[in-house]
Amino acid sequence: MDPVSTEDTTARRRGRRPAGQDTRTALLDAARAVFAENGYERATVRTIAARAGVDAAMVNHWFGGKEGLFAQAVLQLPFSPLELVEALRDGPDEQFGERIVRTFVTRWDGAGGTVFRALIRSVADREEAAAVLHDFFGKFFTELIRGLGSDRAQLRVTLCASQVVGVGMVRYIVRFEPMASAEVETLVAAIAPNLQRYLTGEID
Repeated sequence: MDPVSTEDTTARRRGRRPAGQDTRTALLDAARAVFAENGYERATVRTIAARAGVDAAMVNHWFGGKEGLFAQAVLQLPFSPLELVEALRDGPDEQFGERIVRTFVTRWDGAGGTVFRALIRSVADREEAAAVLHDFFGKFFTELIRGLGSDRAQLRVTLCASQVVGVGMVRYIVRFEPMASAEVETLVAAIAPNLQRYLTGEID
């Protein structure tokens, strides 16, 4: 029987992946999860690599380091704000607040919201994260309010963004109860009326 090298045995024991496209994908998935849990500063290359089941050197190989990995995993959003606006336009204008709260909380609660949780957790550490959030919600609510024809559009945009981002902060980052574990429809009923006022109501 041919001897098995120590290096091969170690690689199999640690479950290392080959340095192919699957490694890159695994690192991106792991990075989104770790950045969502810890934010940029507390997330380490070693932790991300361990979560992906690869050697930490693969982060430099594929992304040039932690900053490059963050840019690829978190700063490139999985959908555009304008596409989301179009999807949410299917329904009465007076129920926009409900559809927005339901959509964002549902996506944040699921795997698809990992990027947004990572952004929110990283805002204090990375200016790029704040810029991405600003750009996304700015475009999203600007387009939405333009379609509704509401006055004082810029103020409404910032009020709406503060409501939605605030929900993300309280539910996923500081985890205040009972909001952190509340049912989606409970949040819709409680938050949507205020968001609807920001969209179409009197704000003086």
